[in-house]
Amino acid sequence: MAEQRHIRVQRARAQAIGGGVRCGGVAEVLARVVGVQAQDPASAALGVRARSVGLTAGDVRWAVENRVAVRGWFMRGTLHLVAASDVRRLLDLLGPVFLRSGERRLRELGLDPKLCARAERLIGLAIAADGPLTRAELTERLGTLGVPTEGQAAFHLIRRSALAGQICYGPEGDGPAARARFALLDAWLPADGRLPWEGEAAVVELARRYRAGYGPSEAQDFATWSGLPMPAAKRAWAAAASDLPDAKSDAEGEDAAEAGDVRLLPAYDNYLTAYRSRELSVPAAHERQVWPGGGQIRASIVVDGWAVGTWSCGVKGSAGVMVSPFGALSAGVEDGVAAEAADIDRFLARG
Repeated sequence: MAEQRHIRVQRARAQAIGGGVRCGGVAEVLARVVGVQAQDPASAALGVRARSVGLTAGDVRWAVENRVAVRGWFMRGTLHLVAASDVRRLLDLLGPVFLRSGERRLRELGLDPKLCARAERLIGLAIAADGPLTRAELTERLGTLGVPTEGQAAFHLIRRSALAGQICYGPEGDGPAARARFALLDAWLPADGRLPWEGEAAVVELARRYRAGYGPSEAQDFATWSGLPMPAAKRAWAAAASDLPDAKSDAEGEDAAEAGDVRLLPAYDNYLTAYRSRELSVPAAHERQVWPGGGQIRASIVVDGWAVGTWSCGVKGSAGVMVSPFGALSAGVEDGVAAEAADIDRFLARG
């Protein structure tokens, strides 16, 4: 148990969600963890908040609008918010992997290679002519090719173009009806020369960054997080091992852990998706409360990386943060939850 707790505390410190560690800005958070889960943009922003101090949701929006951070499909072929400087190197490494793995789903949707190629051309031409477009607007354009406008066909074609490096999420627009829009990658983030790491070196560099931001961990964890094939993950892991050892404990970190650092992590947070096993993060008896099924991962209360409950966040003017602990919480943890809830209200400007 002591060894497991040691590993958990070190992971929490590495991810800046425990042990007293917090980052200073959006770019610093993304550099540390490579990317923040972003199926839901609001949850992605809260994931940045949980790892930082003093930021607001407006700061995260500013980072996206000013091309400091970009939302797209990266690790595991799922949506993440990553640093703009990482977009091309991650797409170059991971895009081909998920394009190949997505071919079966395209066939199941009746989308043959010729139609996919036509769709890619249409998406590029439409955005070039009319500027950044929403998913609904692109779906309407794809309908002219015979692509069903209901269901998942259009979505998978848009995702395919993003994984191929043709498009990316760009500006959201203004006003209450603002929607995320897709821009041409080369227009939104012009290429600035040769990638710093390519081929096998790029896999090793990603393994090195995973070890730094998610360790102590193993090659199987790296494969789970990245979505890379196990043979490639193992080779890169071995090569990275001599370059950067896993994080080690220090007295300051252990003292902070003793105090119990409480964080309210959003739904789908990196910490709950980045390892092959859940046993070091969530009590087995309460797994279903965090993973209720249907692909959901609920927002969780963690104390130095150990889940002690779930929480939900109402809209402005509602009850705010509502917590569902797994059991009785100590007075110190209750104070930590209250402080985090107040910080979420501050972050969202709900006070």
